Amino acid sequence: MFGAEPLFDYLIDAAPSGQVDLSAFSPWDAISLYMKFAFVISFIVVIPFTLFQLWAFVKPALGKKEQRATLRYIPGALFMFLAGLAFAYYVIFPMAYSFTEKVTENLGLKQVYGANQYFSFLFNILVPMSLLFELPIVILFLTRIGILSPALLRKLRKLAWFVMAVVGVVVTPPDVISDLLVAVPLILLYEISVLLSASAYNKRMRRAAEREAALDEDD
Repeated sequence: MFGAEPLFDYLIDAAPSGQVDLSAFSPWDAISLYMKFAFVISFIVVIPFTLFQLWAFVKPALGKKEQRATLRYIPGALFMFLAGLAFAYYVIFPMAYSFTEKVTENLGLKQVYGANQYFSFLFNILVPMSLLFELPIVILFLTRIGILSPALLRKLRKLAWFVMAVVGVVVTPPDVISDLLVAVPLILLYEISVLLSASAYNKRMRRAAEREAALDEDD
């Protein structure tokens, strides 16, 4: 399958503890791995097309300036997804992997990794974190089309912080430093989203006021 084997080789060579030796515990493990890699690769590729279709759906309700402005979110969304992917792989995954290794060694267990289990563990961290990095783009887009407002986001701030803290605890080893290393960037992402939303909302309100003023002058 195109892209699966080079990505597989890279992830094995770049493992946190050096190259890992993986085992297949079932005849279906290799096929399952291909399916996992196919899902991740196709998910990344399909992001721009999905966002374009979403933009095309709301395009008739937008003005020409708004159409051009929201269309720019498509490459931004792809960039943020890849940034989240890099953050998850190079920051969160090594912490989680090292923690599990220490626990295994403390129990005196022999470390034999199943290929399917190893990559399930990896992708269960990478995919959710990458999606969370889309938060600023999604909020900015929804603000542009009038679904969200900065006032609502500020009202939901405590709930959002709580959710980010829970995510930080769930995807990292149970120690405060690791939790903070994940929760703090996520909270910052939310606060950046609020600022972007406020900027987009103010611009939308100014344009609406200008249109109303122009209509009044015509009358």
